[in-house]
Amino acid sequence: MPFTDDERAALIALRRELHRFPELSWRETETARRIEHALRRLGVSDVEHVADTGLIARIPGTRGGAQTAVRGDIDALPIEEATGLPYSSEHKGVMHACGHDIHATWAVGSAVLLAKEPAAGDVTVVFQPAEEVGEGARAIVASGALEGVRAIFGGHVDRRFQVGEVVADAGPLAASADTFEIVLTGRGAHGARPHESADPIVGAAALVTALQTIVSRRLSPAAPGVVTVGTIQAGTAPNIIPETATLTGTVRATDPDTRSLLNGEVERLARDVAGAYRLTAKVTLNKGTPPLVNPTDAAGWAREAAVRVLGPQGVVPLGTTNMGGEDFAVYLEHIPGAFLRIGAREPGGERHAAHSPRFYAAEDSIFVGAAVLAEAARIASAAITGPE
Repeated sequence: MPFTDDERAALIALRRELHRFPELSWRETETARRIEHALRRLGVSDVEHVADTGLIARIPGTRGGAQTAVRGDIDALPIEEATGLPYSSEHKGVMHACGHDIHATWAVGSAVLLAKEPAAGDVTVVFQPAEEVGEGARAIVASGALEGVRAIFGGHVDRRFQVGEVVADAGPLAASADTFEIVLTGRGAHGARPHESADPIVGAAALVTALQTIVSRRLSPAAPGVVTVGTIQAGTAPNIIPETATLTGTVRATDPDTRSLLNGEVERLARDVAGAYRLTAKVTLNKGTPPLVNPTDAAGWAREAAVRVLGPQGVVPLGTTNMGGEDFAVYLEHIPGAFLRIGAREPGGERHAAHSPRFYAAEDSIFVGAAVLAEAARIASAAITGPE
């Protein structure tokens, strides 16, 4: 069932308002208020605040009972916008550089479509905070808002694909996103007398090189993996050998075994290299979001939904391994579901990267995302509840 002209106008107005007034993770108070106002204006009245700055809307099904869910995330990034859009961010240093203004809006749109043409079972539409810091999905799960939900669907705008193209692949769609901190401690000395030191800067340089051998020499070439050192901090003056050097970085994998191997090797090499340079190493590994792997059945429901909405030509393969993280993976640890990539590039448009100050998503992707996610909820609900 298509949107009316008034509904389309309301959704575009909501997207532009969210884009103009972005809010960082766990600060999405006004964002949630605007979303709630839009939902109620469009006829969705069963709305509840959850997980601090999150929101859910419940859409009754024709038979009730077994539930499905649709998720849109709502937080922005600490980036100064450079798109030149007439509705550019008015919050200095904050922008929707990852398309969550679109995600929130198409989640509202899916609620509208499901209210007009209900699924067999009830549908919970989730407006999730704090995706960018990898914490919001866990908070939604902990809130109990998804109790009874048996399938969940979400998506992400992607300017690698044109509006009207959707990726609904089974299997790995995003990587785990863990981080590490390694503090190397040695013995400080005068820069002119290095023999009196145990130099943590030299040890840090050796460790950076050693860490690059994890993927090249410890990981099967068939398994995707990333170990990146993002920061090195040491020293206060050019003629002082410091006591400590600190390295931080990220580890990415698309399956649990690879994730375990990479994290274990980071810790082992840090300690062994430190010992070789007469240093000690304190290693802190922080588990982030897990790998996102779409199960076959749920991906099939999502693919069928995309075909129904767009035709078979609208379903395209991802075509590459995605080593970015996505906390929708947390839901898939508890509930079957599928995560989609939804084309957001206007015909002839440039392929601006997500997290870029020039990133934006074409507004027509709102209506594609809303329709496909709503239809996925209907198909999954029918499969779960069975025939009448």
